[in-house]
Amino acid sequence: MFTGIIEEVGKILKYDLDTVEIQCSKVLEDTKIGDSICVNGVCQTVTEISQNSFKANLSQTTKNITTFSSIKTGSLVNLERALSLSSRLGGHLVSGHIEGIGYIKKIDKLDEFFNIFVEIPQNLEKYVVKKGSITIDGISLTVADLQNNTVMVSVIPHTFNNTNLKCNYSSVNIETDILSKYVEKFLSTGNNNVKNVIDEKFLFENGF
Repeated sequence: MFTGIIEEVGKILKYDLDTVEIQCSKVLEDTKIGDSICVNGVCQTVTEISQNSFKANLSQTTKNITTFSSIKTGSLVNLERALSLSSRLGGHLVSGHIEGIGYIKKIDKLDEFFNIFVEIPQNLEKYVVKKGSITIDGISLTVADLQNNTVMVSVIPHTFNNTNLKCNYSSVNIETDILSKYVEKFLSTGNNNVKNVIDEKFLFENGF
């Protein structure tokens, strides 16, 4: 699991059919082979480590449903090490399992913020709510507005300048809040074909 708080922006050194090598420094601290690093929101297992880079293997599934299908040598990527039990949860719970590719339609620069408009896959819109969380290229962001399947997020200068958002890549990896899928699963299953319902009685019985 991850938090969506980017630790470092790395650079793709090599990229072939099934292996990627990423130049970096901070995320290599205390990292060993077999550990997980989130790369643009994609959970990747470290297979090799050098002084200033690490390698990971890319499955065909990863390439099919993420922006790794079009990534190039020299591209900048957001990096985060896996969450430890002693870490602060600064963002939200991020699994690193990408659900689809979004497209940045517009970036409006305001006095102190950047409003970024991202078109997400239509089938993911139901999992996104205003003031809820969404992960864009591995970055934990709060949904400021939602119009159909276009999400608007307000980004502070620190986040914009310390992630690959400043590169204005058009396609980004999308992961919606995992809690929404658990709720959907709960509501879609029940005994004797009776669907479960989250109502006042349910909340009271469960301590809310």
